[in-house]
Amino acid sequence: MNTIPSSEAHDQSPVSALEAAPTQAADWVIEEFAQAQLPDERLRRRLERIATAFAQKPTASIPQACPNKAEAKATYRFLENERVVAGDLRQAHHRATLERVKKQAVVLAIQDTTALNYSSHPKTQGLGLLGSHSPKTIGLWLHSTVAVTPKGEPLGWLHNAIWVRRRRGRPGKKLAPKESFKWVKSLQACQAWALECPQTLLVNVADREGDLYELFEQALKVSGSRQVPLLVRAHHDRRLADGQERLWQKVSRQPVAGSLAIRVGRKGDQPSRMTRLNIRFCEVDLQGPWGKAGSPIKLWAIEASESVPVPQGSGRILWRLLTSLPVCGLEEALEKVQWYAQRWQIEVLHKVLKSGCQIEQRQLETAQRLERALSLDLVVAWRVLCLCKSARERPDDPVSDWLPQAQWQALCCYAQRQTTPPQAAPRVRQAVRWLAQMGGFLGRKCDGEPGPKTLWRGLHKLEAITEMWQLFQEKGRSQKCG
Repeated sequence: MNTIPSSEAHDQSPVSALEAAPTQAADWVIEEFAQAQLPDERLRRRLERIATAFAQKPTASIPQACPNKAEAKATYRFLENERVVAGDLRQAHHRATLERVKKQAVVLAIQDTTALNYSSHPKTQGLGLLGSHSPKTIGLWLHSTVAVTPKGEPLGWLHNAIWVRRRRGRPGKKLAPKESFKWVKSLQACQAWALECPQTLLVNVADREGDLYELFEQALKVSGSRQVPLLVRAHHDRRLADGQERLWQKVSRQPVAGSLAIRVGRKGDQPSRMTRLNIRFCEVDLQGPWGKAGSPIKLWAIEASESVPVPQGSGRILWRLLTSLPVCGLEEALEKVQWYAQRWQIEVLHKVLKSGCQIEQRQLETAQRLERALSLDLVVAWRVLCLCKSARERPDDPVSDWLPQAQWQALCCYAQRQTTPPQAAPRVRQAVRWLAQMGGFLGRKCDGEPGPKTLWRGLHKLEAITEMWQLFQEKGRSQKCG
């Protein structure tokens, strides 16, 4: 395990002069965890310093992220502290996210599930099964809901559920019938948040796994200020209430109302490409599943199908969407398709969490300690992606909104090969490109904008550069005074 041996934990020797000073909490970290429920103020200050250290070196292990041995010990003690409730840490960030949600007219609450694999750490206590094939495949399950603007700006997490799977499934039977309720819990969380942001249209978005009759039931039985519409990619071809035909048979008979041009991202060896989707839509009345009492459910169905030849080896795009929002014209149908196109944002966030924050490499003795670390890494992953998006959406904002003065000054000096920092902070787009180039981004005209992968690598290097830059700055000042 990656815990510090007890002999080190009780070592009272002074910190070496070569070790860095303790991490100073970043302003944004203080804001995100301002409402965290902690037993005392000392733990709050420790939380802020740990989160800042994780954000400054997102790819680092805990000892590497901490500036010295004393800070590393304190971090492990915090993660071991049973008085620190992981859910309370996440709830503080959810509250901060809600404040950003309130400023938007429309927010997409995108939910999805990912597995966190800790099979390489079999001695960690409290982990559960990830599949039904091998009892050695163990880890945690994470179901999250992220708030995203229709243009793709991530505002933060609105809901996170973490659990372990205790038993193996059997062929032909659900592994755990209650596990599918995670989709309804996400919607219920959004319905609770909707009470606090009545001026914002909060839309819950789910992929095909969320195509559940109970999810639509939950959305339609709530009215007033708690109402949260659904936008779900359909998995089932359901029965219609009239009994004449199936759902997608009816939709396919509708005339093409229009088309939408979209860019398909790169996948494997296939480069990104532009394509066009034909749009069909209509109102439908869905019959409930066998054995379910109740009236038919009224929804709107949208089909977006690729209308141009696709490259060999590429699958044809076919999105079949169900929504509780009225779709009375082409403009409304196109809007819903464009909203669903933002669903990939949560997959990017999960990738940042795993590859950028290296959450599956955390080596801690229990699942509870892993959950506390995960609660911090979730916020760091959002912050990294948010910085990446800001460079595209608000490129002219100063990077001082994202990086402390010492970091952006060190970045400028390093990138421009000069010793005197500029008086004003550079724009966020320029700073992000410098960071990404430190992480391997080439910056050619054909490369487009940098992604989160090269950005988190650059952030890791920036911390060491900043420490060295500050050392030389202090040395220069002392020589002038002498």
